[in-house]
Amino acid sequence: MTEDALFFFEGHAGAVPLYAAFEKRVAEEITDVRIRVLRSQISFYNRYLFACVSFVRPCRKREMPPAYITVTFGLNRREDSPRIAAATEPYPDRWTHHVVISEPEEIDHCLMAWIKEAAEFSARK
Repeated sequence: MTEDALFFFEGHAGAVPLYAAFEKRVAEEITDVRIRVLRSQISFYNRYLFACVSFVRPCRKREMPPAYITVTFGLNRREDSPRIAAATEPYPDRWTHHVVISEPEEIDHCLMAWIKEAAEFSARK
């Protein structure tokens, strides 16, 4: 994890292990990934942006866990799953999905399948 990424998590120390686990899985399972730390999110790119990590609250604050990250990714379809906290279609056939992660175990095969699909979708644009 870079110094910029650690700075991003200032005030959210409980979320650092979640992000570290996510970044590790992405690096292991997707090739040619670039990571860019911005003020409001950490973005993952191949040819284009395919996923990001932020502190977006896709549901009410009182429903959010004390330590979490929100993983956002784009697909060409809406994924219907109880794990998806919110999904929107900002453009035709481009769906943005938000998944709240509060435990490292939630960075599992299911989430990574969506992230891989998002990377493939992004690379085809």
